[in-house]
Amino acid sequence: MAKRIAVIGSGVSGLTSIKCCLDEGLQPTCFERSDDIGGLWRFREKVEEGRASIYQSVFTNSSKEMSCFSDFPMPEHFPNFLHNTRFLEYLKLYANRFDLLKYIRFKTTVTSVRKCPDFSTTGQWIVVTESDGKQESTMFDAVMVCMGHHIESFIPVQSFPGIEKFKGQYFHSREYKSPEGFQGKTVVVIGMGNSASDIAVDLCQIAKRVFISTRGGSWVMSRVYDDGYPWDTVFHTRFSNLIRSILPWPLLKLVYEQKMNQWFNHENYGLVPQNRALMKEPVFNDDLPSRILCGSVMVKPIVKEFTETAAIFEDGTMEENVDVVIFATGYSFSFPFLEQSVIKVENNEAPLYKQVFPATLEKPTLAVIGLIQPLGPIMPNAELQARWATRVFKGNHFNFLGLTELPSKSTMMTDIVKRKEKRIKWFGTSRSQTLQTDHIEYLDELAEGSDARPRILPLLLKDPKLALTIYFGPCSPFQFRLTGPGKWDGARNAILTQRARIIKPTRTRVLRDASNHSLVSYLLKIFGLLALFAAIFVSFH
Repeated sequence: MAKRIAVIGSGVSGLTSIKCCLDEGLQPTCFERSDDIGGLWRFREKVEEGRASIYQSVFTNSSKEMSCFSDFPMPEHFPNFLHNTRFLEYLKLYANRFDLLKYIRFKTTVTSVRKCPDFSTTGQWIVVTESDGKQESTMFDAVMVCMGHHIESFIPVQSFPGIEKFKGQYFHSREYKSPEGFQGKTVVVIGMGNSASDIAVDLCQIAKRVFISTRGGSWVMSRVYDDGYPWDTVFHTRFSNLIRSILPWPLLKLVYEQKMNQWFNHENYGLVPQNRALMKEPVFNDDLPSRILCGSVMVKPIVKEFTETAAIFEDGTMEENVDVVIFATGYSFSFPFLEQSVIKVENNEAPLYKQVFPATLEKPTLAVIGLIQPLGPIMPNAELQARWATRVFKGNHFNFLGLTELPSKSTMMTDIVKRKEKRIKWFGTSRSQTLQTDHIEYLDELAEGSDARPRILPLLLKDPKLALTIYFGPCSPFQFRLTGPGKWDGARNAILTQRARIIKPTRTRVLRDASNHSLVSYLLKIFGLLALFAAIFVSFH
């Protein structure tokens, strides 16, 4: 009899978890407290309790080729960066393609997940759910928690004296939906992440004045990168990742900072990160520098104190007649249906092996999927987490198949400590960075567990064109479907044709002489290199 798996949530992580269960011959039941799939990506006019909430103008920060599921490319006519409605459309296409909806119980809330009395032997769980006022208890062989980390608003009111007497309106960015209703108002947005920047740009079109108040600053990047390609298709390549890994730390920071300042000088805009030595996740906003340049958005230091009507900033300046304060100050996460003995969250951190498995459980039958902030798209990370977790669940029963098993508790705890040390070195100690990790290295690490990591050298001998594309081209999710369980026959073609899919939605006006122009441009580059070598040769003779 197939193992029964409880999946909590039907967003990105929940949907891929259902599919991974099916791929491994497991029997999933997904519990979704709302009435539809999509999680974070399903916009609603009203904020719903227990659900992530987004504003109307949200676009993806990762491109379609990098943020799709590894065996289901996005339609080639989709733009490279998707509005939330278009990304939700993709999730529905995915759910329909693999017939996932029949495994989801909508309007069903998980109220409790507790160990069975014989857990140390069976590893089984009792999951208590509530629907239409009725409770139900069901036993499962394993549980996949797929709730994400954008549900519990975090507002550090203790850091903002006087906010309790402020007569204007204040709320968390989770409550923000659109610029409607902000006409003629003075708004202070506290924070310097993607939400803060998006909201400030959104509001400045109709508000009287908009301020971004930041404690630490941030690098701001455009989605448009070298030669007009999406940033992540250029930044996230295996070759670039190798260069970054071998460069001495001081040189890497210098190169990174110069690249960040290539678009505009952050110091001139008051945006330079307070600690430049950290690889803090950049903000992706193509409009913010222009809005600052036009005076529509003003960058200020952190608010030191509020009065009834004003904000006093750390530099001593004051802004009178503030109408609205929006706290874009991040989120907390917790597992209210779990006992602390299973996962204890402290300082916005959870001790999870490879950010998936609680290290102290007697049996590895609970996995947290998608509780991560990679320097890249979360979708392939969550998918590989789910592929690995389901192999562990299945291997827990079918050991003779040689499927994945977890190491000892001491080994897992050591890994957790080392991972935390590395994270602090790269990203710092801020609570907003506790889920941060690298991208390609983490994907490869997860892929080892699901036997899906591409092997470049053997592939170079067998299929050099594919090997070179994998190494020098975008590290897209399709790379992890070339081998191992779940191998997809379309992976090779998807990798070799991804450049065409990137260009297709932008080349809507085709120039007749475009090919000739490209050839001329290519020849000019060749002649330029030859001229350079000739000049160097002459200078030495």
